[in-house]
Amino acid sequence: MTGRPTDEVIERIRDIPIYQESLTRGYFPLLDKSEIARGFPGNLMTPRLTAALETGEAEFVLSTGTNHARMRIIRPPYFLLRSYYELWQNHPDISGTWESGCRRLSLTTVLATEHVARVNAARRGAEPERTPSLADRRLDERTCYLNLRLDPARWTREDVLRMLREIDGARSTHPRGQYHLDCSGYHVAHLVRKAEAWGLLDAFPAPASVIHAYEYTPTNVRRFLHRRFACPVIDLFGSTELGYLYYSDREGRYWPHLDGMSVELLPVAPGSTIHQLIVTSVRNPYMPLVRYRTGDCVRTLDGTPDPAAITQFCGRQKELLSTPDGPVAQGDLDRHVAAASPLVFLHQLHLHGDAEATLLYTTFTDEPVGAAEAAALRQDIGELTGRRCRIEHRTHIPVGRSGKYAWLAAHST
Repeated sequence: MTGRPTDEVIERIRDIPIYQESLTRGYFPLLDKSEIARGFPGNLMTPRLTAALETGEAEFVLSTGTNHARMRIIRPPYFLLRSYYELWQNHPDISGTWESGCRRLSLTTVLATEHVARVNAARRGAEPERTPSLADRRLDERTCYLNLRLDPARWTREDVLRMLREIDGARSTHPRGQYHLDCSGYHVAHLVRKAEAWGLLDAFPAPASVIHAYEYTPTNVRRFLHRRFACPVIDLFGSTELGYLYYSDREGRYWPHLDGMSVELLPVAPGSTIHQLIVTSVRNPYMPLVRYRTGDCVRTLDGTPDPAAITQFCGRQKELLSTPDGPVAQGDLDRHVAAASPLVFLHQLHLHGDAEATLLYTTFTDEPVGAAEAAALRQDIGELTGRRCRIEHRTHIPVGRSGKYAWLAAHST
């Protein structure tokens, strides 16, 4: 698509105010979150949408805000959940756990847990509890959220025991004791490491299938999950407002799931092989998005803007690092870190002006990497960023307010 959607899409958006100028001109510019927010919800309102809101076929929701400022959305009830279930049900590697009735245990940012608790409290006409109960953390009869703490590195033994009990309780409802783990890769890695440190691994039931779907999962964390879990470990890519767009298979190859959608890739800068993801979607009938800039970046097999050749979802556009050789994404730094040492768990690049940087890192063993690996990290990251780079081991890197880890931090000195 190059500025004009298909005739089918045009028919679906013909009455929507936000698109009237574009329909008149015959050209659709890129649509940003800020443009949607300006005049919302009137810029989307049609007689059909008004009626759907009155009958409950459509509802207002807020995104969880874990990747950006919370965004107001109009969508059918359980829109994102249905998108997830559809993919799980039809995925070539894990559909069996759907068909067998596995419960879905979600271990991710605390903001996601709080979002579910808010929704449940609102339906009861009550305020959410400070510490949501297990019942308040159930999204439906199949899905429950586990995390109650912002920083998973600060989970106590009691936190871990509670989560392991809740996992065991969910799997006990399955005839073969199976469950499906839906997660942030970082959070599950923290849980496994803490269970191991406290001698609780025997109380950690092995999942029958795993999906990580909430953020960029570094190469070393993926390796850790694959080593620890003898089951398919799958990546999903999507967003609250769009649903899920791509999924990986158990070998790590990505496949499109673009029902009601089309995708464009545009270079983030002239000559760059990092592309921004532009989506046109009518999957959500009450909030069609035309040439919507998701804010996500991808790399393709050969560097061309071919949506069928996506090999990596490599981070957020607003977090790109400018270097003398062009923009660098989160996935680029991760590739160099993983190549230098498989022991690195968390890593965060701190910038000091335009010429220097420090890579802070933790390891799966809590011990610093060896001298040769540290030298490789310094050299590779220095060449990648065009900066003099120091390497510093840490035993803790704090999680952000969203419950996610920032890969890039800037300092004035």
